[in-house]
This record gives sequence, C-alpha cells and structure tokens, in this order.
Amino acid sequence: MTGTDRRKAIVEQIRHSAAPVPGKALAAEYDVSRQVIVQDIALIRASGYNVLSTNRGYVLNEPSVVSRVFKVKHTDEQLEDELNSIVDLGGIVRNVMVNHKVYGHLEAELNVTSRRKAAEFMEEIRSGKSSPLKNITSGYHYHTVEADSEETLNLIENMLKEKGYLVERPVSSRP
Repeated sequence: MTGTDRRKAIVEQIRHSAAPVPGKALAAEYDVSRQVIVQDIALIRASGYNVLSTNRGYVLNEPSVVSRVFKVKHTDEQLEDELNSIVDLGGIVRNVMVNHKVYGHLEAELNVTSRRKAAEFMEEIRSGKSSPLKNITSGYHYHTVEADSEETLNLIENMLKEKGYLVERPVSSRP
C-alpha cells in the first residue's frame, strides 16, 4: 500500500468511525510506526481535511455541505433530465454560469433542491418568458452543485459523465 492509499484509507476509517480512532490503532492497522501516522495526519490536514486530535484519538470534523463546479453541455430537451438526475442523487443545483466571449462571466441563482423545484424552473422556461442561459454559449455552462458528501458529488459526476452531459472533470471542489 502506498502512502497516498494509506492516507485515503485513514481518512475513510476516521470518517466512518463512531468513536475517535487512536493513533496506536491506526499504526497497527497499517503496519507502520506511530510516527508515520503522525506524519500522515499532518499531510491529511495539509490537503484540506479538518482532523482533530483528542486524548482518545483522531476525529474528522467535516462540514455538512460540500460543493463542486461541473462544466456541462446538453440540449434544451435534456435540461429537465439533468436537473432531476442531480437532485435524485442528493445534489442541490445552486446556480448556472456561462463564460461569454463578449459579456464575460454571467451567473444566475437556481437553488434547485427537488424535482418540484426543477419542474417549477422548467415551467418558467417553457412559458417563453426566457430561454436557458446556456443557449448564449452554444450549450456550454457550469453548475455549482452542493451535496452532503464527496461521495454524493462523485455519484453525480459519474451520472453526468454516463449521460454525456459532463464536458470535463470538475473545475473546482469546495469543502
């Protein structure tokens, strides 16, 4: 097992533990010294995880919401499917953004949290009051999606990829 793999496993073990995980137990689990675990925890913290040291072991203090920006492209007919698919997996579509060559960065708040909200948004679009912002950039646009965990965001990313909506790897991830 590489150091990177071990650190990923340590994060998951601490994340899923109901009680603090002692460094001594981690050292025994991964067949390394206690000092290696201390160094691993320092590297895990440096990579953005909020690992707390208590007198009984390590705990992971994670925010309840994480977000990721996805660059996507689809047709108007696929818009409702995109929104529903994201909320069905536990995501919240916070906004839509485009980078227009003349107008620059344009962003609109969506806050689609459910199929009902997606249907309301689609009704506004279908009423002819306006067209989707993505249409001014040949369908290319970005969404900030929030979820309860990185795992949920990974499921959403995989779904977008499978449906052919994902243009490239997410451009950012924010804890």
